[in-house]
Amino acid sequence: MEILHTRFSSWTPIENKSLNNQLYQERIRLVSHWFDLWTDKQRKQFLFLILNQCNKSQLKCVEKWLVENIPLTHVDFTTLLPRFISLYIFSFLSPRELCAAAQINWHWKFLTEQDCLWMPKCLRLGWFLPYVPEKNEYGTWKRYYIACATSLEYLTPRRIAYHSTTSDLKTKIEEQEERWQAKCLTKFIRGELAVCKKELFKARPPWISGTRSSGFYKSGFPPDLSQSVYDKAKLSAKLLMKNKSASGFRLEAEKPFILSPGKSLPERRNITGSSSCPNLSHRFCQPVSQGYPNGMHSLHPHLVLISSHLPAYEMIVDSVKLGVVLVVYEHTGTTLESLIHSVERVLDGQIAKSIGIISDGDSREINLLQGYNINAPNLLKPEVREFWKRLKSCIISPEEGGSIDLFVPLAASEAGKEILSQLTHLTGAFFRTPTGIATGSYQHILSEWLGHQKESPPPFLYLTEVKLQIWLRFTELLEEALDVVRQKLNPYFFDLQKNMAGKILGQIMFNTMSWSNIQDNEGIIQILANGLVELSRGNHIDEPQDVIEKRQSFARELLLSERNYVHILEIVKDVYVKPLKAALASHQAILSDISIPLIFSDVLDILQVNSEKQDRKLDISDQEQLGRFPNESINTKVNAWSPAQNVGDIFIKLGQQFQTYANFFNNYAVILKTIDKCQETIPVFRAFLKTHDRTVVTTMRSLQELLLCPAKRVKEYITLLCALRLHTPQEHTDHEDLATAIKQMKQLSAYIDQLKLNVDRNDQLLSVQQCIQGGPQLLKASRYLIMVQDVAQLNCSQRMNLPFRLYEHTHDLRLFLFNDILVISQCNISYKPFERIPKVTYQFLTTIMLHQLQIEDIPDSKYIKNALLLQGPKQQWICSTDEDKFGWFSALQKAIHCSISEHVN
Repeated sequence: MEILHTRFSSWTPIENKSLNNQLYQERIRLVSHWFDLWTDKQRKQFLFLILNQCNKSQLKCVEKWLVENIPLTHVDFTTLLPRFISLYIFSFLSPRELCAAAQINWHWKFLTEQDCLWMPKCLRLGWFLPYVPEKNEYGTWKRYYIACATSLEYLTPRRIAYHSTTSDLKTKIEEQEERWQAKCLTKFIRGELAVCKKELFKARPPWISGTRSSGFYKSGFPPDLSQSVYDKAKLSAKLLMKNKSASGFRLEAEKPFILSPGKSLPERRNITGSSSCPNLSHRFCQPVSQGYPNGMHSLHPHLVLISSHLPAYEMIVDSVKLGVVLVVYEHTGTTLESLIHSVERVLDGQIAKSIGIISDGDSREINLLQGYNINAPNLLKPEVREFWKRLKSCIISPEEGGSIDLFVPLAASEAGKEILSQLTHLTGAFFRTPTGIATGSYQHILSEWLGHQKESPPPFLYLTEVKLQIWLRFTELLEEALDVVRQKLNPYFFDLQKNMAGKILGQIMFNTMSWSNIQDNEGIIQILANGLVELSRGNHIDEPQDVIEKRQSFARELLLSERNYVHILEIVKDVYVKPLKAALASHQAILSDISIPLIFSDVLDILQVNSEKQDRKLDISDQEQLGRFPNESINTKVNAWSPAQNVGDIFIKLGQQFQTYANFFNNYAVILKTIDKCQETIPVFRAFLKTHDRTVVTTMRSLQELLLCPAKRVKEYITLLCALRLHTPQEHTDHEDLATAIKQMKQLSAYIDQLKLNVDRNDQLLSVQQCIQGGPQLLKASRYLIMVQDVAQLNCSQRMNLPFRLYEHTHDLRLFLFNDILVISQCNISYKPFERIPKVTYQFLTTIMLHQLQIEDIPDSKYIKNALLLQGPKQQWICSTDEDKFGWFSALQKAIHCSISEHVN
């Protein structure tokens, strides 16, 4: 018999685990029996003894069990809720209650003394802080409230209303009139301040204004809020001074009501970066002075109108410069009369130097308001003519520098130039508008402007350059997202649109025409023929002088856009490549000598190719290399423009060097993966990119966004060259060269699209492979996804005839049809508690090669619809779809036919 080893006891086995576990369970039952027999005091002593013998890990386990099983009955809500919710709760307390809450503990004292709680209470009483608090200053508005409440200089509006300006006794009628005027004035001021406070509390983030550690604002509250305080003080002062003579207010009594004791209003410095808050009503949109002594406004400020129809128009509002008068109007529901009334009310008798209109539109019309598209026919309407005439009266004369700036590229088309001509003839004003056509959404704002000469570009008269560039980058992202959404939704809405259009047209025809008229096809044919004749007459032939001007304008657009493109490539060279090479030469390398050429060599080659197509302002070092630039550059041809000038030959030479572009696009995926890998593994490079990305120097782009520019530039080449060829006569020598250049550009564009398609297909294969559990390796060079179909797997008895077979639904399947295989997966749907959306998973079943797959249509019967039979080498599936099966059936047939053809070859 084997002798069992024991420890600390002669009857506790160590090596025999079953006996040890049995003894352990018996002792637990024994202790539990004793614990049931003990009193409450004995149980507590036992628990204290056991807990004192436990180590930290065991105590943590006990603590976790207690937290999960014993609910908390008393807890400080400020320690669990987010800070901005706690501050919102405290905002309902009165000043006395806030002071009492501050005595509970240090945390409550810190929360109840935040400026976001005390500032509204001061503003409600007309107490405005006369100075700008420092960054680390704490509890400013609470101390100011206490100081004002204990000061004898404060007078309530009711006491002000009863204060007399003279010592003479007045009659009861005069006294009642004064009381009524004072009451109306006080009610109006309090109402305006309440509305302003409500709008401001909706606009500003509460966690920024109430958090001293954020460091965003010097004063501890948002800039637009501090500016609104200044505007409200001016409004109150203006109203009080206007009614001073009628109400009999005393000047000594007015001042404490408008300002608290301290600095007077004109001495207060403005700390904001914008002229007004976008969420305020127009009566608070007053021009803010900048650079004028004693707070005086400019006699001729700039005014800008911003439409709410613009994407992310709040970013445009935030980019308005200090000193510019701002009017934000609703695109829907606003009329021309109300819009011009808002402009006149905001100017308040002043004459603007210039007015900018930032709205939606294209090169043929201005989408100013809903129902008011400003184009050539609409300018003849009386309300439109009146609007532009009254708008002209709000600016100074063109001889003094007055202008109306339209942020719509009307100068890029003949229809737009006709609109500008009619507006100039109608109003006599000087209009400026962008001329760019090659850029994307709203990028024309930064192009050349018609009528702009030596002063700063028109956009920068109204808007901050940095924030404007941020908005332009954001609109590019929105346009790309909308393009993807359009592509995804187009198949779903195409049939619906076609059916609805057919029904509407048919209903209109039958409502307006009788059946006999519809059968009279000869009359309809004659009307259509007459319409085509009139349309053909409207296609006038341009005069030779117009052709020369149009070709020159498009050639100039080529030059300007090429300069911008080369400038972006030079940004990559100057901001990224040079510092990285300098760090490598100084033995403080950020990237290795292998990574730098791998990322930037192809981009620098493209920069060298494109730099040879244009002249630049050369310094002494560049003049030494003048020989490497060809004589026939774009700049030289545009400056020496003539009717016989050719441009297409330059781009034919560029097309001969497309191998440089092809190398870049072939290595584009490797370049991006290299940047991502270096960011993950090299902290210094990550900090380097964080320092230089999205700055003013890089036009608010990152390195990856700058590397997108060559692909976009190819699309711009096609647009500009097609426009130039359109206005080039066929007998011109440049027409053939332009056609050849466009063909080369389209070949490069098709090559880029094919590369992008391959990348998208690979990403699609990886996403499908990730969603199928236990699936095979799907990534293959020539494989791509064709269609995904959800079907129901059915089971039936083969004993009955085909029309009378009964089918049973067994599983839900998802079929992934590729160009060479069919992947079948089982769909499993599970619901989580308290969640509406189910969790869907796909379990891999099998893979069938398409050349081994056979399909058979199952006719519809009383018991089954939209079904077909899939026959593989070893198994068959009866599948049924919820929708029409013929689209899926035809896709399967076509894929099988192509796969068999490729397999045979």
